[in-house]
Amino acid sequence: MEAPGPRPAPALGGPGPLGEFLPPPECPVFEPSWEEFADPFAFIHKIRPIAEQTGICKVRPPPDWQPPFACDVDKLHFTPRIQRLNELEAQTRVKLNFLDQIAKYWELQGSTLKIPHVERKILDLFQLNKLVAEEGGFAVVCKDRKWTKIATKMGFAPGKAVGSHIRGHYERILNPYNLFLSGDSLRMVPTELVEKEFWRLVSTIEEDVTVEYGADIASKEFGSGFPVRDGKVKLSPEEEEYLDSGWNLNNMPVMEQSVLAHITADICGMKLPWLYVGMCFSSFCWHIEDHWSYSINYLHWGEPKTWYGVPGYAAEQLETVMKRLAPELFISQPDLLHQLVTIMNPNTLMTHEVPVYRTNQCAGEFVITFPRAYHSGFNQGFNFAEAVNFCTVDWLPLGRQCVEHYRLLHRYCVFSHDEMICKMASKADVLDVVVASTVQKDMAIMIEDEKALRETVRKLGVIDSERMDFELLPDDERQCVKCKTTCFMSAISCSCKPGLLVCLHHVKELCSCPPYKYKLRYRYTLDDLYPMMNALKLRAESYNEWALNVNEALEAKINKKKSLVSFKALIEESETKKFPDNDLLRHLRLVTQDAEKCASVAQQLLNGKRQTRYRSGGGKSHNQLTVNELRQFVSQLHALPCVLSQTPLLKDLLNRVEDFQQHSQKLLSEEMPSAAELQDLLDVSFEFDVELPQLAEMRVRLEQAHWLEEVQQACLDPSSLTLDDMRRLIDLGVGLAPYSAVEKAMARLQELLTVSEHWDDKARSLLKARPRHSLNSLATVVKEIEEIPAYLPNGAALKDSVQRARDWLQDVEALQAGGRVPVLDTLIELVTRGRSIPVHLNSLPRLESLVAEVHVWKECAAHTFLTENSSYSLLEVLCPRCDIGLLGLKRKQRKLKEPLPSGKKRSPRVESLSDLERALTESRETASAMATLGEARLREMEALQSLRQANEGKLLSPVQDVEMKVCLCQKAPAAPMIQCELCRDAFHTGCVAVPSIAQGPRIWLCPHCRRSEKPPLEKILPLLASLQRIRVRLPEGDALRYMIERTVNWQHRARQLLSSGNLQFVRERAGAGLLCGRWQAAAGQAPETSKLSQPPGPTSFSLPDDWDNRTSYLHSPFSTGRSCIPLHGLSPEVSELLMEAQLLQVSLPEIQELYQTLLVKPSPAQQADRSSPVRPSSEKSDGCRGKRDGVSGLESKLKRRLEREGFSSERWDRVAKMRTPKKKRIKLSHPKDMNSFKLERERSYELVPSADTQSLPSDTSYSGQEDSEDEDAICPAVSCLQPEGDEVDWVQCDGSCNRWFHQVCVGVSPETAEEEDYVCACCAATDAPGRR
Repeated sequence: MEAPGPRPAPALGGPGPLGEFLPPPECPVFEPSWEEFADPFAFIHKIRPIAEQTGICKVRPPPDWQPPFACDVDKLHFTPRIQRLNELEAQTRVKLNFLDQIAKYWELQGSTLKIPHVERKILDLFQLNKLVAEEGGFAVVCKDRKWTKIATKMGFAPGKAVGSHIRGHYERILNPYNLFLSGDSLRMVPTELVEKEFWRLVSTIEEDVTVEYGADIASKEFGSGFPVRDGKVKLSPEEEEYLDSGWNLNNMPVMEQSVLAHITADICGMKLPWLYVGMCFSSFCWHIEDHWSYSINYLHWGEPKTWYGVPGYAAEQLETVMKRLAPELFISQPDLLHQLVTIMNPNTLMTHEVPVYRTNQCAGEFVITFPRAYHSGFNQGFNFAEAVNFCTVDWLPLGRQCVEHYRLLHRYCVFSHDEMICKMASKADVLDVVVASTVQKDMAIMIEDEKALRETVRKLGVIDSERMDFELLPDDERQCVKCKTTCFMSAISCSCKPGLLVCLHHVKELCSCPPYKYKLRYRYTLDDLYPMMNALKLRAESYNEWALNVNEALEAKINKKKSLVSFKALIEESETKKFPDNDLLRHLRLVTQDAEKCASVAQQLLNGKRQTRYRSGGGKSHNQLTVNELRQFVSQLHALPCVLSQTPLLKDLLNRVEDFQQHSQKLLSEEMPSAAELQDLLDVSFEFDVELPQLAEMRVRLEQAHWLEEVQQACLDPSSLTLDDMRRLIDLGVGLAPYSAVEKAMARLQELLTVSEHWDDKARSLLKARPRHSLNSLATVVKEIEEIPAYLPNGAALKDSVQRARDWLQDVEALQAGGRVPVLDTLIELVTRGRSIPVHLNSLPRLESLVAEVHVWKECAAHTFLTENSSYSLLEVLCPRCDIGLLGLKRKQRKLKEPLPSGKKRSPRVESLSDLERALTESRETASAMATLGEARLREMEALQSLRQANEGKLLSPVQDVEMKVCLCQKAPAAPMIQCELCRDAFHTGCVAVPSIAQGPRIWLCPHCRRSEKPPLEKILPLLASLQRIRVRLPEGDALRYMIERTVNWQHRARQLLSSGNLQFVRERAGAGLLCGRWQAAAGQAPETSKLSQPPGPTSFSLPDDWDNRTSYLHSPFSTGRSCIPLHGLSPEVSELLMEAQLLQVSLPEIQELYQTLLVKPSPAQQADRSSPVRPSSEKSDGCRGKRDGVSGLESKLKRRLEREGFSSERWDRVAKMRTPKKKRIKLSHPKDMNSFKLERERSYELVPSADTQSLPSDTSYSGQEDSEDEDAICPAVSCLQPEGDEVDWVQCDGSCNRWFHQVCVGVSPETAEEEDYVCACCAATDAPGRR
């Protein structure tokens, strides 16, 4: 039997590079007669003494024995094994075979094939041969001069005489080969030459050839080459004899003379044949069969197969030679010869006195290998062979010896030898006498070995035991973990390693536990084995006893009848014991055959095959019985001489069929039967293989019942009954058979569908209508739709739209009734929602107009503040700066490191413009927004103060810093330069836009500090007034309101400082030469002009003429009039005031007045006036008179108010004392009868000054309302927030109006009101002209 490896290893030894292969002697060849050929096992037993001496033999069947080839090779698909013999590569298998044949042809002619080159390319001989054949052959191509055409098809460029070269190569290489093929002989090469060439290639290291071998193809999967029963190949009557032939390899392993028949598993290769598809030089390596069994190989067709064999007695000699020649391979792989990957030259073995024999197996011949006979070989060409194993009785001792050998090699067994022996012993009464005798001897050896092993295990301390059915386990789960032997008789296990077993030879290899913890698993006790062995000695029961049993069975009465199984057992017993074929046996067989036919029909009826036919689309079977025929058949079963197991079941079937008929007749008589009852009855009918005429009507009624129940179920839940459901149900109902209940349901369903479609279409048109319909009209339609018991998608959408509209209107009403000024984001969200609702909303146009008005206001504000092409947003300009220097970052890092005190929460900090914008957006009231902006101002002032000091210190440092960087370019200082008044950093005049010298000295701000146009206050106040009219809150509005408050506050402080007389000329305190420092030497070298000029505007206003004559700056690197007032020359109060003046995004006359006061040197008279404690009347004193008058009026007004509240004069004194250094603060109860929203808007329009006139009503005109209760209750702020509560904080203006404001409406905290003066926006605007 062939057993090729996946890739043969190089040959171990050989005749040498100069030696020639010498064929071994031929093995015996037998040609049996028809009589000898009839019994294969008898023939093999006859030739065994001769064939055993050579290991292999060849058997030629009688000439007329020619079995048909039954394998469909067109459908035989397999993955071949790749066997490399050289490194020749090709694109396809066909090309490989072609080039291989060409090379072998020329080698046999004594020449070596060298593939030519044409145009520096290897000539594709396969393509050339194919193209010449397609054009008609060599002669036709030459006659018609087609060589150039062929060259073009092969990819060569025309016009280079390539065709003549190709013709020469074809004529020299391919034409002789094709002429050789056209001869009568199909065998190109003699077998002897092929054999020599095979061993030359195998033994030569320099040359390899790759071949493919389709080996070990399971016949069970692909089909055998021999005919088998129920096979796919149809046989003629003459060919059917081969089905039962003993030489059919499908029959030989399971014949009674083969002991493998007692193995239940289908072992591929041993009990089931294997197929082999070979090609030239595909080989099978040296090996012996599994369990040292016999093998038989039959070559169905194709080229010969060359065999080499070594007799079984020389097996160990061969193994010794191989181990001596290749010890390295056997050290790493002790079972190397079992891996089927080693091939050795027969001449090498013969050199070491190993007997080797050969033979060439041709098509139609058998080759038999005997136990433990090593064999190998190769294929001479394409062929198809089939092989299988078998074991005769004489093999049993060798089989047991092989298992012991496998145990030493730790090799897996294919089957359990002991299990096979025990199975044969358990069937001793059916065994052949010779077989039983041989098995008894083998079993005696087995019992003695097992007895000794169990005694050894007992002495080791294993006391626990348990019976185990090893045959129920798969082989891989009952193998010894040490030697891999398949356990059957016994094994040892331990609880520490569940699932693992060892045989009794390797008890100590299981685990480290003491032996008393082990458990002996056994299949049989010794007491069980001895009776089994003794049974093998018994002969079969006598024929007389068998005949008596047959007569009793045939003549038994009704109550004593035997079963059909008993009749079959009697027949089987006669065949097993080879009883004579007499009349009694023939009568028994005839009765049994009749009973089997009745049993088959009965079983078919019991299987209920009608169900399968009906459900697969089939109709009534022609062999179906009617109910009357079924009754007659049951009577026939009772008349048989034997009892069938199906008889009572069939009687029960008949009863159930009759019950079915009665129940179905009753159910069909009802007007509307239940679908469940009909289905249950039909399900019962599927079990009957009987003709039932009621089934057709029952199926019709079942379909009607299913449809009616589906309609009823759909109508139970109207919310899930869609239009498509109704249409589908109507379509299904149309296909039903006419019935009154179906027609009524169809009419109701059609009516519902018509109404539903009408209202759904109406709902769709209403949703798409333009202009949109009112909410009330749509709500009326929704109410109508809700009455329809179905789900309408457009109706549901309309209902959802109505609900969304109602929710939207509720949100709008809640916003109007909330009493708060709406936020812009809320309005935008409402507008977006309202536009998506397909309902006419009366409030939506007003909201859209309001949002549009806000956007227009933002555009106007941006136009007022932002410079052309400004990179800043409007909010960024209006809010305090959040991006000054590094102080903010350092402070943030420091505070992150400081842990918070327990129990305190960190208030949210505004670190960037986005944080500030988010805080303003989230603030619910203006007061919280003002507080947030106030915190941002404090951080702005702190950060800018630090930046100014750092920049000033950098420029005035007496130590020269070579790494100091200034300007936008971040380079070293170089004259001429200019200094920013706000951040105090220095800039090269060539890098920034600076005022021209012709414009005179001006305050200059760098690009970082000049953020807006700085419009005058007169332009800003109308923006605030218009925002109050809109009555919408947005971050830019809060920022503008805070900026005006901040501006007015700064105005007030500036006026106080200007009127105090505490300002001095800067030069008196600054000293001279502060900036001459390190750049004095380069001062005269730099030019005084710049290519860029900054246009005059609100940011840079004119300064006094003597600003250019300051000697302290003449020698600095700053160009004339381009440096700033030094910080060390100013008091902290003045420095902060000047800094904030430049931070304000508003132009104020007080800013220029401050700089003129600081930079203009006063006359001696002015100095005397400044030093005098009493100031004469002047413009400034006039400008402050209103302030003093206002204070006096304020005191009297406050006193009168307190007296009305019931304060005593002593308490007024305390109030006056508290008020002297601090801001006045009083709490009044909020009036309960607040005016309406409309009245407040009208008052706000009156309180906001127009853009043309900035004057406000005087104290006189307003004082008439002081004692009015309404005046006390209404806040005159531009945008009063109408705060509520038991107590409200108020603050009085320190300007000329003396009016009271809610602190929350003007953004003043209680602490600020106590400590600082407050001047309203109107007073600040009115007092501004008087300050000039």
